[in-house]
Amino acid sequence: MPDYVIEKPRQVAIPVAGSDALFPVRRVYCIGRNYAAHAVEMGHDPDREPPFFFQKNPDNLDASGEFPYPPESNDVHHEMEMLVALKSGGSNIALENALDHVYGYGLSLDMTRRDLQGEQKKLGRPWEIGKAFERSAPCGPVHPVEKVGHLDQGRVALSINGELKQEGDLNQMIWKVPEMISYLSRFFELAAGDVILSGTPSGVGPVSRGDVMEASVEGLGSMTVKVV
Repeated sequence: MPDYVIEKPRQVAIPVAGSDALFPVRRVYCIGRNYAAHAVEMGHDPDREPPFFFQKNPDNLDASGEFPYPPESNDVHHEMEMLVALKSGGSNIALENALDHVYGYGLSLDMTRRDLQGEQKKLGRPWEIGKAFERSAPCGPVHPVEKVGHLDQGRVALSINGELKQEGDLNQMIWKVPEMISYLSRFFELAAGDVILSGTPSGVGPVSRGDVMEASVEGLGSMTVKVV
């Protein structure tokens, strides 16, 4: 066994629905502005431009059901997304083979320190300070493809304290799941354990301590996350 000079970091993993097994996470890729209405609300043209991605850290994923309001921000937003979990990967994956690499799907939130992200945008700097902070990706369990199939349509929604805030349909994604996988694999060598957050519908907005968020994707059930 290797003799590590410090304690080995823990393997990040998220639950698998209907099982005691866990899905180990390697990387987290997030696609930006993948629903036309969200692109418009963020001040961008929704025309089909090449996709762009940013990353969160694996340990940003958190299935505890709580979201600690982060420091250094007064404007933290919810972004409801479908999570795609890969069981294999590679480089230059053909579009027609892309779904063969999917293990399953789940629910996730791309929580964003919008004020800090906005500052970085103005300065032309990376977004990590606004996107990749601790526990910034609350998530539910992964549902294996064998049980739920491949999802390309279905209602996506998020409510806060019972009030509907976000609503859309998976069929409104500008870049579909196979396209995201194929495109990413041109620039990165994808592998088992990689996770893709597939974008958010319109209606993103702020949360406050004490808020209860209920997120759902048709075919994947729902999850409840409390802001603490």
